[in-house]
Amino acid sequence: QLTLVESGGGLVQAGGSLRLSCAASLSAFNRYAVGWFRQAPGKEREFVAAIGWSGGAGQLYYSDSVRGRFTVSRDDAKNTSYLQMTNLKPEDTATYYCNGDRPGSGWPRRFEDPDTYLSVWGQGTLVAVSS
Repeated sequence: QLTLVESGGGLVQAGGSLRLSCAASLSAFNRYAVGWFRQAPGKEREFVAAIGWSGGAGQLYYSDSVRGRFTVSRDDAKNTSYLQMTNLKPEDTATYYCNGDRPGSGWPRRFEDPDTYLSVWGQGTLVAVSS
């Protein structure tokens, strides 16, 4: 089964940038759409962005709160997805997770729904934005 490991988090000042990475364990990574979520302390997991399968032209999806500031991408040769975050705000502070979409999770995919993804989530990577 596909497993993903997030990295690249850290402490940054408001207005700064970070790039998160999501490294996959399988070369079949290109068959999965990838979703990025975040969870702040005391809050529910929130959809951030998603990128479709490479064979499906890799459609991009964003939440309203990050559209125009964050960019999701993938490099299937490296089995990695990226989340480039710019103009970071204190409200972006959270642990960020990535996951692959679960086969049989329905069509069209509801990328904003955590149930669309594989049952096992990684440890995530912490992003802290200071004001």
